[in-house]
Amino acid sequence: METQSLISLDSLQPGQLLARGVARALGSYGFVSVEEFVPARGLRVDVMGLGPKGEIWVIECKSSRADFQSDGKWQGYLDWCDRYFWAVDAEFPTDLLPQETGLMIADAYGGEIIRMGPESKLAAARRKVLTHKFATHAARRLQALRDPRV
Repeated sequence: METQSLISLDSLQPGQLLARGVARALGSYGFVSVEEFVPARGLRVDVMGLGPKGEIWVIECKSSRADFQSDGKWQGYLDWCDRYFWAVDAEFPTDLLPQETGLMIADAYGGEIIRMGPESKLAAARRKVLTHKFATHAARRLQALRDPRV
């Protein structure tokens, strides 16, 4: 059964278009992902990916220099993932991005890892909590699509 998209690309903001491409790229690496995920109170990551071996990646999508420069909380996300990446389009000045983080170049249709983020393994207890929260979040999103009135 093929699912038809409910959202027009024309209605998405630049960061949302990047997130769409990031999700597609993660899928090609065997990951599943959710957008706008809250790992802890006060944090909201653009894309969180769950890999085939249980690895957790956080990807922040930046659509412009101003968008990047206004993000003062990205370092708080490092404690919630095994690897951290920025996702930007091909025109973004990547020299602004910290070298000690991962880098993806993406658009609405896909993306590519340019620089692998360094691995910093999560503690087992935090991984378990995040994996459960990820699954719950994804299931609630699916239920909302199937039955918006619930």
